[in-house]
Amino acid sequence: MALSLQEQLLKAGLTDKKKVKQVKKEKHKKIKHQQKHKVVEENVAKIAADKALEEKREKDRQLNLEAKKVADAKAISAQIKQLIEINKQPKDNGDIPCNFQHNNVIKRLYVDQQTRNRISQGKLAIVTLGNGYEIVPMPVADKISARDEEAVVYRADEAEQAEAKSSATKEEDDWYAEYEIPDDLVW
Repeated sequence: MALSLQEQLLKAGLTDKKKVKQVKKEKHKKIKHQQKHKVVEENVAKIAADKALEEKREKDRQLNLEAKKVADAKAISAQIKQLIEINKQPKDNGDIPCNFQHNNVIKRLYVDQQTRNRISQGKLAIVTLGNGYEIVPMPVADKISARDEEAVVYRADEAEQAEAKSSATKEEDDWYAEYEIPDDLVW
């Protein structure tokens, strides 16, 4: 038969009946006081555990969001690569240079006359793939641009719009337009 702790202490002589009655009386008073005043004793350990659990959940949510962003970026990159690989046009097959600007640096692809004309007409666009450049049809460039605008390096329709804007501001900035340029000037 298992004895309670109080009974075991009484048997061992470590406490007496008077102290046991006093402890029972204090415990009863405490319970009555809590019931009367509707006092809820807060468990500090439980509150700390709940707080730690909530912090862990928030941290996990943040990590999941970051992992999802990385996975989405990889998926978009794979989609762009697949679009380019399937729809790329032949390049470096001619001797006519096609110049375009990427990251404020003039780049050059050598293409044939037909490809050069289609690029300048806005039927083809130049996109970046890895460290190189590819030529794709304009509808494909639109799909790529919807996923990542920086992947499309050169589009003739955007270049014309940029030139139109710069020529409008250029006329305002030509304060030296009144001066005549000599015919024998060599650049």
